[in-house]
Amino acid sequence: MSDTGDNLAAYNSPPVLQDLEYWVNTSDFDGTCNRKAKERALASSDEGDLSEDERTLWSSSANNTTATTADTDSHKVSKLEAYYYYYGLGPKGSHPRLICRDSADKFEEPTGPYTVVRQMRLVDVPVHHEFAKKGLWDQTRDWIEAFLIKEDIQVSSIDFVMFTWLDKLADRELESDDEGEDTRADEGQDEGEDIDAAFAALTTGKPAKQPVEDGTRVCSNATIWIGALPDTLTGTRAWELTKQIRAHLDGPNPTSRVDIAFRESVARSSMGTGPALYAPTETNDPLQNFIDNVSVAHSITISGRKTTMQGTLCPYFHHNGNLYALTCRHNLFMADDGNAKYEYHPSAPKRDVVVMGKPAFDSYVDSVQVHIGTLNETVTTLQALIKTLTERVQQGIKLPASQERLEENEAELIKINRRIAELKKFYVTLSRKWNRLSDRIIGHIVWAPPIAAGVGLNRFTQDLCVVQLYKPKFLAFIGNVLSLGPEIKSEDFKRLMYERIDVPSEFKYPPHGLLPMRGMLTANEVNNPNSLDSQGDRIRRIIKRGFTTNTTVGTLSRFISFVRKYNISGTLESLELAILPHENVTGPFSKGGDSGSMGVSAKGAYVGKVSGRTNKGTDGTDITYATLFEYDWELILAEFPGANLYWDDIPAFLAAMAD
Repeated sequence: MSDTGDNLAAYNSPPVLQDLEYWVNTSDFDGTCNRKAKERALASSDEGDLSEDERTLWSSSANNTTATTADTDSHKVSKLEAYYYYYGLGPKGSHPRLICRDSADKFEEPTGPYTVVRQMRLVDVPVHHEFAKKGLWDQTRDWIEAFLIKEDIQVSSIDFVMFTWLDKLADRELESDDEGEDTRADEGQDEGEDIDAAFAALTTGKPAKQPVEDGTRVCSNATIWIGALPDTLTGTRAWELTKQIRAHLDGPNPTSRVDIAFRESVARSSMGTGPALYAPTETNDPLQNFIDNVSVAHSITISGRKTTMQGTLCPYFHHNGNLYALTCRHNLFMADDGNAKYEYHPSAPKRDVVVMGKPAFDSYVDSVQVHIGTLNETVTTLQALIKTLTERVQQGIKLPASQERLEENEAELIKINRRIAELKKFYVTLSRKWNRLSDRIIGHIVWAPPIAAGVGLNRFTQDLCVVQLYKPKFLAFIGNVLSLGPEIKSEDFKRLMYERIDVPSEFKYPPHGLLPMRGMLTANEVNNPNSLDSQGDRIRRIIKRGFTTNTTVGTLSRFISFVRKYNISGTLESLELAILPHENVTGPFSKGGDSGSMGVSAKGAYVGKVSGRTNKGTDGTDITYATLFEYDWELILAEFPGANLYWDDIPAFLAAMAD
């Protein structure tokens, strides 16, 4: 067989377990990793292409020249505005579609599929807004909810938010080399600059030059943002509803100016033998990107042994000498399991819980190889740079700077090669000790009340499941700590959590990136934000780490949202904490698979368990919804009297804990 055939065989069918140590140190394995890295890179680059919706939009004859005039209804937005108005609130094709709005801002429609379109972002409404006083938002939200349901509108959510965007950028030349000039001909040009730039992109994942925001950022009025199921509400009907809502707002006691907008949206649920889980890694550990997924820190990725849904497990608590953890019921129960209360009985089979179901685990192992492939590319780049610098030193060019750079890059090459070796060893461990589902069982379900909405006077969502955990898997247990992960550097984390320099921040980046959990945010504290954004408005930042989006920082709104989920058995209506994406970060706060992850405050206080989101497609999320943990904990205490989230002596607890 040819070398190419051998490589493809290795790519499609890795060797048997006893040959793994040999295989990971061969060129075949490196070739496999390199191909997977390139495939992952190509897959991510496809995100820049037109989405299917955009292709349909721009290929439609109805939108060639009459996109804004074809409809005689002056209140119905054009197809272009419907698609592009909320552009930027989610990945391409998954941002919400506008149905109707009464805001005064003028939207400039793009003239072609590749025209630069303004990027919309969600921001919180300032705490001094009139709707924050005397329960006015709660009264308004409840009236709109009842009104829309009475009108048979398939409403999915009612939120109170604001939007921000940059005004039109001034025309300017693109940054490029001067026409006709060969910059390499300039005397003193550093011939290693291109290699340095490529190396910076490889090692940081970012371009050497970061874009700078150019333009004036403007904000909308506070907006009552109403979601309706796709294809259930016309612009004409939405405009009629808007007028009636406006009449209510402008009644005997007119309120401050607020905008009203309808969008398409769906409220969704963001759905032992073998080795022990790892202790959390320290900052800059070569395996930090991967150990967090199989460590005892918060946010373990879980699945049922016989299910394929992925979710997140946290926090831990103890009761009667046993160790437990919480997640959402919908992470571990199939639709055909019914919705009756579940309690484990020793005479019945256990419903096992595993670290990562098969699809997630396969992708996880694949990601290790992808990272090795990326580092292999870095090695190639470094070797080329070292060769160039070695020649400079030998020729006495730019000494002593060339010698210093040579030594720095040789040291970096040693570090990268050491990291590759560690990852290969980890790949072998995963393949041998974690590959079977039975190797990854960490506990079993002991209690799960029915999923319910509108529970109690606070009308919250009840979506809860308790898992009893096995001691052999948690020998490295250190209590409730949230790993902040490697995705956000400590200095960037501090900037995201607190942008002011004139008053001290509550947030202190913890040693080794492990944030201890302590305390619990109350409903009253949700209504009283304790931090300031760059504009001086009071806000509350919130952190979470979940299966799909890892660590993200968002903004907890003090305005509680109404959420309505639809399924074949009916509707579930509840009030939810609304978490907005951080206005200075691209990307959602959560996606599907993050359900069960815990939102925490700057000080590590429990805030809310992520239970769902609103979006238009399957990938994006504009608003994340969470259940206030205070409510969940009341349910836990009722079922497990005396349960405790804290430990005085963890080693003694583990020693006494039954296997």
